[in-house]
Amino acid sequence: MITVHHLNNSRSQRVLWLLEELEVPYQIKRYQRENTMLAPEALKKVHPLGKSPVITDENRVIAESGAIIEYLAGKYDPQSRLKLSDADEELQARYWLHYAEGSLMPLLVMKLIFSRMGKAPVPWLLRPVGAAFGKGVQKGYLDKQIATHQQFIEQHLAIRPWFAGEHFSIADIQMSFPVQGLAARSHLDLMPHTRAWLEKIQTRPAWHRAIAQGGELTLAGG
Repeated sequence: MITVHHLNNSRSQRVLWLLEELEVPYQIKRYQRENTMLAPEALKKVHPLGKSPVITDENRVIAESGAIIEYLAGKYDPQSRLKLSDADEELQARYWLHYAEGSLMPLLVMKLIFSRMGKAPVPWLLRPVGAAFGKGVQKGYLDKQIATHQQFIEQHLAIRPWFAGEHFSIADIQMSFPVQGLAARSHLDLMPHTRAWLEKIQTRPAWHRAIAQGGELTLAGG
């Protein structure tokens, strides 16, 4: 049986959602974040990097969201629930699968890090300097970059119901986490089509089953 090594409040929520969409049996081994918000050392016993998501399936240990999602969809979708027959949609799905972690998430992680430079664990004497530096990086670089991505995503979804095109796919599952990150930072206020997409995926029964299994995501703003 597939085991999902699930870190609370993390990207592994997407893996649970995919498994629920495919109605594949799985079990969860739960891990809690440390006070530092990092994953516990116990995850290194599963994978050397000690990161989540990671799954075990038979004798395989598979890490990285995109790799896990491609593996599960390829092996455990005999009814072709998420398979795309259109070549252009397949290409779009593959693009957004990799875009989520390769292009968008690094910016959102940097945004979170620089927004916290005036807070613990930064030494209190350095917090005023850290806060000023963090705000400068955000204003001078990150906010402009994120705005470009916001426009890109919004324009894409303005003419398509799903990221791949006319059909729900693994791209929507992969993009759910960064879009929730944007929502947590109030970046969807000027993205009505993206907000509508997020509300649409949150009505799916498999989404609710995954939340029941893994817990609600609480993504910090910044």
